[in-house]
Amino acid sequence: MFKVREDEPPYAKLFDPETLEKNRYGQAINLTPVEDNGVSLCINGDEAIGPNPNRTKQHAFHFTADNCIGCHACEAACSEKNDLPPHLSYRSVGYVEGGTFPNFTRMNISMACNHCDDPVCLKGCPTRAYTKHPEYGAVIQDPDICFGCGYCTWVCPYNAPQLDPVNGQVEKCNMCVDRLEVGLKPACVSACLGNALNFGVVENTPENREQIETQIPGFPDPSITNPNIRFQQVKTLPREVTRTDSIPVKYHKNNEDGKYRPVVDQKEGVDKHWNLKRLSSRENPLVIFTLVTQAAIGLFATAFLGGMLGVPALDAAMQSVMYVPMVAIAFGLAGLGLFLSTTHLGKPIRFYRGFNNLRHSPVSREGAGVAVFMGFAGLHLLCMLPNNPLFQQLFGTSLAAYTFVPSLVTGTLAFLGSLVGLYYMYRCYRIKARPFWDHWQTATTFGGSALAMGGLVYGLLSVPYLVVIGGDYIALLSTLACVIVAGLMIEALGLYKHAGDLNASETEGAVSHYIQSTTFGKSYWLRNILIGINVIAIAIMAATAFSGVLALSLWAVVGLSLIAAALIGRAIFYVLVVPTTMPGAFFWRNKAFEEHAREIGLAANPAVGVATWKH
Repeated sequence: MFKVREDEPPYAKLFDPETLEKNRYGQAINLTPVEDNGVSLCINGDEAIGPNPNRTKQHAFHFTADNCIGCHACEAACSEKNDLPPHLSYRSVGYVEGGTFPNFTRMNISMACNHCDDPVCLKGCPTRAYTKHPEYGAVIQDPDICFGCGYCTWVCPYNAPQLDPVNGQVEKCNMCVDRLEVGLKPACVSACLGNALNFGVVENTPENREQIETQIPGFPDPSITNPNIRFQQVKTLPREVTRTDSIPVKYHKNNEDGKYRPVVDQKEGVDKHWNLKRLSSRENPLVIFTLVTQAAIGLFATAFLGGMLGVPALDAAMQSVMYVPMVAIAFGLAGLGLFLSTTHLGKPIRFYRGFNNLRHSPVSREGAGVAVFMGFAGLHLLCMLPNNPLFQQLFGTSLAAYTFVPSLVTGTLAFLGSLVGLYYMYRCYRIKARPFWDHWQTATTFGGSALAMGGLVYGLLSVPYLVVIGGDYIALLSTLACVIVAGLMIEALGLYKHAGDLNASETEGAVSHYIQSTTFGKSYWLRNILIGINVIAIAIMAATAFSGVLALSLWAVVGLSLIAAALIGRAIFYVLVVPTTMPGAFFWRNKAFEEHAREIGLAANPAVGVATWKH
């Protein structure tokens, strides 16, 4: 057990003589039956159970913003207690500020994990590295189980889980349960110089406090996770406060309810830029994974459904030599996508843990859906092989009569598996903590890309074969044109509505759209223009049905344009998202400073607290 000093000051000790039965979210504060005092947390291998009478009740941090002086003692105490490297901190202090001289005001915000009633990190984690313990209500994460996908860092609105780029795993605040077991408050609370941090059973008002609010300016919507943190902030703030980090967000006081809402802070002006290099990010493997997997799904759906539904050009292709190679390519693309997704992990060799949380995690379900698609696509390939004309020339037709039913069944199951994978690929990004993604446009983009890229790959495989054998490639191109244009139109509709909805919103989504229209404005409009030109060009070529070298050359140019638009659009999708995260400081938790430090080599100095990505 944690050793307690003989001269431990009273303010460092837990004291909750009375508690309520339920919190303000309607949840029971006592997390186990009354007679149950919980189980041992096996801290440092010790099986003992602490004497705290409130051991199985939900505990919470209390932060008094008026008292915080921004000394960062809480950060230092947390880092020392948990032996953290300079680039990690489970607790961080950020700032919002506003007003003009001499009435300039700064409010400091100290934030760690809030050990929520509804921890989205726990539900989102594909490896089940998180546990919500009835002992103190602590949400504990096991770094040894984590394989470093970072999905919990996406879904958490408070930036609590920290992805370590050196060790390739996530770590977070553990509520200092070892201190709680011996009646002490967490290290950060005990170290607070300004008496800004306190800790105890949730809904209890600390001594010399008058408020236990669930929100202060800069704090995300508590309804996302029902966090166990309470605030006091009595001093008057300006009607508008800004962040000191680089994220162009400011918080404006609403006249109706008096709450501060995030709005755009035009720090970078309104000029449009290319910034093509900045479109490259740590999420590059996911850019390729999503596009390649969607192309595989679209390719298989077009080939299989087109043949089953009797679409003339696609049915002819299904009966030709090319159908089996197309199914094989779809299988291979899906496998390539899954492989690329593992390169995004901090610990790629532990990819198999991604299926541990099928009950809750969309990441687990996405991987399972793609795996099911691959499995049945492989079986479908084997079932269709005896019907392949080339196979029949080599080995005869004796097996063909026995393959129709299983090929239909396996093809249907593969198609259904692909829909499951595509749906949960979309669900992975319906994250309330990331408003830019949390829109139905994500579904239209993914579905539209599946049709457009699938149709493109179908054409790349089939048209050269038809040209060589003198087949009717014009009819096939006309059919594929309908598939590709449908995909582009679906995507364009979603993008149009997305931009309009974000502009009208009071969320970080509006900030993402501002960055999209300025910092990456020229790249953004290039993508949009390419989509429009491609739709018009494909429609004209399909309607005129002209052939020859010129026609094939134009189709090739359109194909390259489709790929360019898809890559730019998907890179924008990952780079632009602004989460509902807590404000940072000028240096610490400031994305612009981190990027600058890596560019000029300052990150090589460990004291700076910026680590270079190794995973």
